Amino acid sequence: MEFNGKNVIITGGSSGIGKSAARIFATKGANITILARREDMLKRAVTEISSSAIDTNQKISYARVDVSNHTEVENWAGIYQKSSGSPDVIINSAGITHPGYFEEIPYETFDELMKIDFYGVLNMCRSFIPMMKAKGGHIVNISSIAGFLGVFGYTGYSAAKFAVLGFSQALRSEMKKYNIIISVLCPPDTDTPMLEWEDKIKPKETRAVAGTAGIMSPDDVAKAMIAGMIKKKFIIVPGFNGKFVLYASRLAPSLVEWIMDRQIKKAG
Repeated sequence: MEFNGKNVIITGGSSGIGKSAARIFATKGANITILARREDMLKRAVTEISSSAIDTNQKISYARVDVSNHTEVENWAGIYQKSSGSPDVIINSAGITHPGYFEEIPYETFDELMKIDFYGVLNMCRSFIPMMKAKGGHIVNISSIAGFLGVFGYTGYSAAKFAVLGFSQALRSEMKKYNIIISVLCPPDTDTPMLEWEDKIKPKETRAVAGTAGIMSPDDVAKAMIAGMIKKKFIIVPGFNGKFVLYASRLAPSLVEWIMDRQIKKAG
């Protein structure tokens, strides 16, 4: 897969995995548009991403868009199509988390998690797939290890990320005839501002379980994602530990549950 001259849209591109991916795509000659809600962070990110570009003709830009708002996404998609045509690649990286004990997490937090982590993906796909059908493309939806393995303290986050995985699997079948490739990235804990924030409120049981897959840098996760895209993989799990958790949860779910229960009991 060649990315030189391709049009790439990255939601959540002002920080974390999204920004790392944008910098790597820039080194491959892609035209990149990053989306997020905070304009100050978007401006700084564009400056950083632009420094990785290899051609002065590359377009590195941003748009302030709330992906949880379907009307806002649809309106911006129309603007993008008029100026740039159909995107070749979409990375749906925008996401939030809020670990905690189930009964202590406010209903509004569950609602926000689902709106951003799942409906953000849905809104982008609904708005851009119609224009991508003519020439195809590649969409990567970012889930999590907590998107295929329910983790203590992540009742809201796991619910949203499981939804991303199930949605993507169904969408993958529908999009094959249009040559639109659907992939799902399921990273372990990644050293991002979001992880730094959630560590402050994470239950001790969650910390004991979540840390077993290790912590990766956003650059390494982004590199693994792009390598998986080139191979046209559906599920992309960066790192050996993450892959081990995926296969173990599928082949020996009772064993994984027993191990997690032991870690939770010990932490408690």
